[in-house]
Order: sequence, then C-alpha cells, then structure tokens
Amino acid sequence: MRFSAATTADRLLPPGWADRARPLTEKIDAILFSRNERAVAGRMAIIAFAIRIFSAVIAFVSQVLLARWMGSFEYGIFVLVWVTMVIAGNLSCFGFHTSIIRYIPEYQEKGALEELRGIMLASRLFVLVASSIIAGLGALAVWLMAGRIEDYYIVPFVIGFFCLPMIALSDVVQGVSRANSWALSALTPTYIVRPVLILVFMGLAMALDYPPNAITALFATVAATYSTTIWQLVTVTARADARVPAGPRHFRLREWLWVSLPIFLVESFFFLLTNADVLMVGFYMSPHDVAVYFATVKTLALVHFAYFAVKAGVAQRYAQYTHAGARDQLAQFARETVSWTFWPSLAMAVIVLAIGEPMLSLFGPEFSEGFPYMFVLVVGVVARASVGPTESLLTMTGHQNICAAVYAATLALNIGLNVLLIPVFGLWGAAIATTAAMLFEASALSFTVWRKLGIAMTILVPRSAAGATG
Repeated sequence: MRFSAATTADRLLPPGWADRARPLTEKIDAILFSRNERAVAGRMAIIAFAIRIFSAVIAFVSQVLLARWMGSFEYGIFVLVWVTMVIAGNLSCFGFHTSIIRYIPEYQEKGALEELRGIMLASRLFVLVASSIIAGLGALAVWLMAGRIEDYYIVPFVIGFFCLPMIALSDVVQGVSRANSWALSALTPTYIVRPVLILVFMGLAMALDYPPNAITALFATVAATYSTTIWQLVTVTARADARVPAGPRHFRLREWLWVSLPIFLVESFFFLLTNADVLMVGFYMSPHDVAVYFATVKTLALVHFAYFAVKAGVAQRYAQYTHAGARDQLAQFARETVSWTFWPSLAMAVIVLAIGEPMLSLFGPEFSEGFPYMFVLVVGVVARASVGPTESLLTMTGHQNICAAVYAATLALNIGLNVLLIPVFGLWGAAIATTAAMLFEASALSFTVWRKLGIAMTILVPRSAAGATG
C-alpha cells in the first residue's frame, strides 16, 4: 500500500486535528505522487535540494579534512588543479550535456525514436573523444611550459588531466538523467559518491604511508572520478536504453553541434564566471591565498545549492512547456521557480554569515582570515538567486545566443575587475570583482528574459505585476 500523508494523519491524529491538517497533507501527497508536469518538476527540485544539502555537508567535511591533512599550501595546489579540471571537463562537452536535456524531451514528445537513439550515443562518443584530445593537449602544454610556471604545479596538473575525460563524460550522463527527471541518478554520483570516494582513497593512501600532499590527493581524485563515472555510465545507460525500444539510429550531428555551440558558450561563460575568481587568485597569489579564498567560497556554496537544486529540477520542464506552446504555463512556472530559488538562498545566507567564522576555522586556524570576505561575496550570491534559473529558461526557449552574450560580457567584466583589483587589494579585490560581476549578471539576465519572453524573472516584482507583463 502506498504511503499517503492524508491517510496517515487520519489514522494517527484526533479527528479535529486531522481535518485541520488535511489541506497540508493533501498538498504533500500532491507533491509526492502527482504525475503532472509541475509536480514532477517540483519533486525533482525537492530531491535535488535534499541531495544538495547532503552533498554540501559531505563536500564541506571532505574539504576540511583535505585541508587539515595537507596544510594550506598543498591544499591550495590541489584546489587550483581540481577547479581547473572541473572547468575544462565541463567545457569539453561542447554544450552536449545541456542540449541533450532539450532534445530528449522533444524527441520523446514527437516519438522521434531514431533521433533519440542517435543523440544518446553520439553525445557520449563525441564528448569522450573531444575531452580525451583536450586532456592530451593540456598535459603536453603543461609539460612544455615547465620553465614558465612554478615547479610545484607541473606534476599535479599533468595528473589532473587524466581526470578530464571522466569529468566530461559524467556531465553528459548527468544530462541524460536530468532530461528523464531522474534526480538521484543525475546528482548522487557527482555530488555524493565522488567526494566520499576521494576521501576514502586519500585515507587509504595515507594509511600506506604516502605523503599527504597535492599529488597524492590528485591520484585519489583520479581513482574516485573513474570509479564513479564508469558506474554512472553503466547504470544510467541501461536505464535509458530500457525506455527506448531497440532500432535504427539517425544522427543529426551538424544540427546538434549547431544548437550545442551557443549552449556551450553559455555554459562556458557561466562556469568560468563561477570559478574565475579562484583561477585569478591562483594566477596572482600564492597557493596559501588560493586555499583561504577557496575555503571561503566553498563555505558560501551552502547558499548556492538552492539555486543549483532548482536549476537541476526545472530545465526539462521549461523545454516541455516551450515545445508544447504553453506560454502561460511557462510564465507562471518560471515565476514560481524564482521563489523556489530566492527564499531558501536568503535563509541560508543569514545562517552561513552567523556561523561562518567557526566554520572556516575548521579548515585550520589560518583559514578564518577569509571570514570578512563572506560579507561581500554573499551579496552577489543572493542577487543571483533573486532572478532564479534565468539562463536555463533562456537556453530551453531557444534564446541561448543572447544568453551567451550576457555571460560573455559578465565574464569580461569579472576578469577585468580581477586584473585591476587583485594586485592592489588582494583577496578583497577578488571578492569585490566577483560580487560586482554577479550583480551585473543577475540584472542583465532578468532584463533579457523580460525583453525576450515578457516574464519578470525577479523576486523584486510582485507575482500579480509579473503576470501582467507576460
């Protein structure tokens, strides 16, 4: 017998209490069991939100342990290499990991099974080959530039490039899961299993008397990334193939690449924008400074996870409403996602600021110096949350070109401000530059959605007024 909140309340509560609780219990049942599009999207967002909470705790604990084990200098080297690999792996997908979220619902809606089989195979093969080539070229470039970069970065970067193909492949498989509303399959391997395995392999290495440094941590990361991605690929592929009967494949590689390219630019600019400050700090300052700044940013990730959880749950619904021509439903649903993003983010921002200093001190005594930067960075994080997943809305409605242009301008502003401010103000300059760029990004994306779709994607506009604009 299926669980029902309303039935359980009737059985356990006095009659009067059960009647008063019925509106709430019926709403819980609707969220948990309804099969309409909004309920499915909300359910996926809730699952993604729960996974993000759990993964944020795991990620925080894992980073604290790694920092404690390695010390700030070696931890800073590891952080810079790992962040670079995650960015490069994402870029190596060339937009396929996001465009597949748009195409799978479209082909399922149209019954285009040959194209569906084609893009499922082509996306994985293309990304695996492209990322392997980029990894090889990257490792060769680092080796050839040995005289121009610090010695302590050379071997860690070469090791790191071995991760890159698996990071890219994992992003594509995650896209397949998101397109099918499989929240657990989409998020659990990357955000829960992989960081746990990194800790396990690092602990085993230290137990075998390997030194607790960046090189050992990166070998542990390579092992964890390959294990996680191969398992994710096998399980998701089997599940996806079971939903599509066997048959011929039709490949529209030119069309898919043409659509993926602007999405690639959007994702590239977004990913670079999200991590540009860490990279710029690594370029101008020491590994210790990288470690302190990254620990500060990682602690603020607790505020980010509401945004990413909602984004993971709603992109495919944006695509479905768009392909169905349901403009009113799209506008209403988009406005709801702004509230889903903003209020949890604001609550988490208050909590993180209240306990930020003791949280940073967990990394080590020297890391608490990053606490003042939180008050600057959190402004940008909340500003981004106040407009919801606008870039997903633009991408899924075919406005990926203008979205890419907005991100290009934001990235240019971010890098330019970092170049100007970091040499003068150090980590304060990085925090100010990043916050200014995020404020610009939120304003520009919200304005673009209003101009292109007539939807007021901002928490500052009341829902009644927003409905009038649509």
